Amino acid sequence: MSRAALADSLGQLYARVPLGMRLGLEAMQEASAAFGHPERAFPVVHVAGTNGKGSVSAMVEAMARAAGMKTGLYTSPHLCRFAERIRLQGDPIDDASLTSLLADVLRRAPDLSFFETATLAAFEAFRAAKVDLAVIEVGIGGRLDATNIVPLPRAAGITRIALDHMDRLGPTLTDIAREKAGIAKPGLEIVLGPMTGPVRAAIDEVATAAGGKTVSIDDEGLRTELTAFVRGGSVPLRGAHQLENAKVAYLLGRRAGVSENDCVRGVAGTRWAGRLESLATPDGPVLLDAAHNPDGAEALVRYLATSGWAPARTALVFGALADKAWPSMLDAVGPYAGRRFYVRPQGRAAADPALLSARVPGEECATVATALARARSAVGSAGLVLVTGSIFLVGEARAELLQLERDPAVAL
Repeated sequence: MSRAALADSLGQLYARVPLGMRLGLEAMQEASAAFGHPERAFPVVHVAGTNGKGSVSAMVEAMARAAGMKTGLYTSPHLCRFAERIRLQGDPIDDASLTSLLADVLRRAPDLSFFETATLAAFEAFRAAKVDLAVIEVGIGGRLDATNIVPLPRAAGITRIALDHMDRLGPTLTDIAREKAGIAKPGLEIVLGPMTGPVRAAIDEVATAAGGKTVSIDDEGLRTELTAFVRGGSVPLRGAHQLENAKVAYLLGRRAGVSENDCVRGVAGTRWAGRLESLATPDGPVLLDAAHNPDGAEALVRYLATSGWAPARTALVFGALADKAWPSMLDAVGPYAGRRFYVRPQGRAAADPALLSARVPGEECATVATALARARSAVGSAGLVLVTGSIFLVGEARAELLQLERDPAVAL
């Protein structure tokens, strides 16, 4: 099947973007019933959270694959190509299968939103592939997310809770936590990442009401085992926060039936693009990080503080969506670069580079390619170009630097 056929299906899918990431389960439940409930055809690990849920999902999938399981992985959004969202055995779904799946779901479920369509297509892909385990990342929130039609998972987790999507999930961390805890189900123990007492209490309240319970990587009885795991295994994803994510992934992997040894081997083989990803390009080193909220920016800053890169040798390429808390992100990251270059990421309405430059002085650029070129010129081949502020900016920069094919970005 040709790329033109896939482009046609993607065009029809993207036409559903105006429906947004609709919160609610009724449309998904009706559509899945019409398709014979594909989400019931395989065991699931369900992962929610604000930051880190994609990394945790990638680690768990790698652990399951190391154990010899046939795996599916569903994440969002994509960096470069839409097919990255639906992975089989660690690889993006092939064009022919993706085209066929999308065409079928688009035809038979005409009222689904962009994200609902993508989710149902993923479920169909995993059923057709007869996967032994599907790792499903929540899109937004949890309680009303399209992925939450899955039956009782084999394991579930909630990673770090931070302020993001407040217009949808509520204005406080506890409000957001309650929405994410909506993945709770009777008899399900949810693995929790690091969080404050009030946030955990909010999650516990929701989980208990649903007939479930929680366990945290910070619980006293688990600390020795988890510390030994991250010390004994090689966690290739950079940053102290990824050690926390690896602990969550380990507990999820064990609950999904993966041995301790296979968890170690799996996490060591995890690759997750765009998260403190270092590229050795012909023109010089580049660091890509998909931090897109203050919590993510703080994790990036903690890494930069120990990276050895002086601001004088670092150029920042930064862009953010207008509805993100970009001022605090830029305040945190800006001082780590001697030169700054601002650009508009794709996906949805972007923050005006003129506003970014007024906040922390820098140069406004019309395109990502221009920003990358100017940043490289500013620090030379021995300096570091840091790209951050939006996952969509990181995706476009990665495609530009590595000459990758790219489908349109969409913030869903």
